[in-house]
Amino acid sequence: MAKLYFRYGAMNSGKSTGLLQAAFNYEERGQRVVLAKPGIDTKGEADIVSRLGMTRGVDFLIPADASLRALFALQAAGDDPDALLEHVDIKPVACLLVDEAQFLTPEQVDDLFRIAVLDRVPVLAYGIRSDFQTHAFPGSRRLLEIAHTIEELKTICRCGRKALFNTRRIGDAVVFDGDQVAIDGADVWYESLCGSCYLEASGGALGS
Repeated sequence: MAKLYFRYGAMNSGKSTGLLQAAFNYEERGQRVVLAKPGIDTKGEADIVSRLGMTRGVDFLIPADASLRALFALQAAGDDPDALLEHVDIKPVACLLVDEAQFLTPEQVDDLFRIAVLDRVPVLAYGIRSDFQTHAFPGSRRLLEIAHTIEELKTICRCGRKALFNTRRIGDAVVFDGDQVAIDGADVWYESLCGSCYLEASGGALGS
């Protein structure tokens, strides 16, 4: 039986790099993979961008109100008029890989489960467990509830301990208020911290 896998970690834990490596491993063996990410993740636009500099385009973006399973079915069937006209044989999908899975809705995570169980396609979902206020993202919460296999990808804090939390910064200032989603870029960036360093930065508060 195909399974839904959730691989999560703090920022800089190698999630996107791991996804791209998994895609390479499948394709090296002649198998077809499909890559996707939520459209809300504007970093890289339609690309998956690893902090190590690796980049690859996704096969489809996932709008917030879309049926993920329907989008995947179109992609798996090869929804390409040119390919259909040329009678190109389309390989079955060996794996669906989803980056930034924390931005999915709970209903879209349920679709990932259906793709694995009903469509018999393994799904590897990569994402962050909690936001800068230590609250679980809705998509991550649902993945923790229903994924067959859950794996933590580890990274280290500036002090050398295991990092658990993602601290939001605007310039050099640490902030603890704001919208749950703010894509890192020119003004906003994130630092992965252990529990001790997070509490020190927040004045002892966990969330708001």
